[in-house]
This record gives sequence, C-alpha cells and structure tokens, in this order.
Amino acid sequence: MSLTLYMHPLSSYCHKTLIALYENATPFTAVSVNLGDPDERAMLLKLWDVGKFPVLQDDARGEVVPESSIIIDYLDQHYPGATRLIPDNGDAARAVRFADRFYDLHIHNHMQKVVGNRLRPADAKDPHGVEDAKIRMRAAYDIAERDMTSRRWATGDDFSMADCAAAPALFYAAKVLPYADSHPHLAAYLERLKARPSYARVLKEAEPYFHMFPQEG
Repeated sequence: MSLTLYMHPLSSYCHKTLIALYENATPFTAVSVNLGDPDERAMLLKLWDVGKFPVLQDDARGEVVPESSIIIDYLDQHYPGATRLIPDNGDAARAVRFADRFYDLHIHNHMQKVVGNRLRPADAKDPHGVEDAKIRMRAAYDIAERDMTSRRWATGDDFSMADCAAAPALFYAAKVLPYADSHPHLAAYLERLKARPSYARVLKEAEPYFHMFPQEG
C-alpha cells in the first residue's frame, strides 16, 4: 500500500481528505498524529515544514503532498475512482474549485477562528475577531443557502471535491453558529452530506474524539 495519510480523526481538514479517499475506496494507511507529542510533531515537520495535517505520502511515486485541496486534486489525477472529484470539463472544474475555496475560506476558516478562540486562555481571548468571523460566516451562509435551493450537491447533480470541502465546514460550523432554523436548504444539504457513506464513515471514526471538541466558555 503506497499511500499514507498523516492526520487526526477530529481534524476538519483531515475529514475533507478522508471523504475523498473513502468515496473511491482508495487503499491507504492512516497515521494519527498527536501534535502535542514532540516526536510525532517532529515527524510531521520532516514531511511538511508547516507542520499541519493532512499530509499524503505516496511511496510509489516518491511524492509528499500537503493541503487538503491539493491532496484531492492529486488523488483524482493519479488514483481516480468511480467518483470524479474534479470534472474533466474546464468550466465544470473551475466551478468545483471555486466552491471548494468558498467553503474553505468563507466558512471553514472562520469556524476555526471561533473554535481556536475557545482554546485561548481567558486573558488572550479575541471577542472582536470572533464576532467578525461570525459576521462573515453568516454572509457565507446566505450565499450557500441561495445556491442550495436548486442543487443537490455543491455545484449541481454530481458529488465532487466541493462537497468534500463543504461537509466538515458545515458540520463544525453548525456547532459554533447554528443555521438550521435560518437556512433550511443549507441544513438539508448537510443532512445529505452526513448520509453519504464516505462522510458517514468519517463521522463514525471521529465519534470517540468528539468529546475533545472545545465547547463555548
């Protein structure tokens, strides 16, 4: 088995990559990394100087691939399966990549800002930054709600990399800034994502770690 994914089962960006792997039943070995362990962190830093997961190592091709979107692009090119995560058609591919960036930059990253603030000590909280993040998330919710009134998946009828991005972004965002009552089409989309076997498997594997998710306070 040539593919190794360095990850953590609770990590939202690792969820994004795992969905892609499970969607096409791509064989790989998962290595859970504890960033609090100096040796494990040093190991990850040797692979990717930034020291963040996910990181994919492909021994067969001699490649180390960091960053979730780039990993999915790599898998779709070199380990394609029944689900094409990035369409061959140029316009359709651009739409998928745009939606991928939308969910990462305008929901996922702002959600992480709110969660990260919960981990800060009381004297280092950033209430203004959190409020700004929530304002931006609400604006993104409005855009996504409009889009999902007429779509089954992020860009239309076909599941893609954009849905891999949307799933963890919307799942964790619902925990920090709920939207089920205000954005029903977006909430229904999340339910479809959670029912997708690839994401259902990711969530099942993450269950033992959900108690580690920082609560407000």
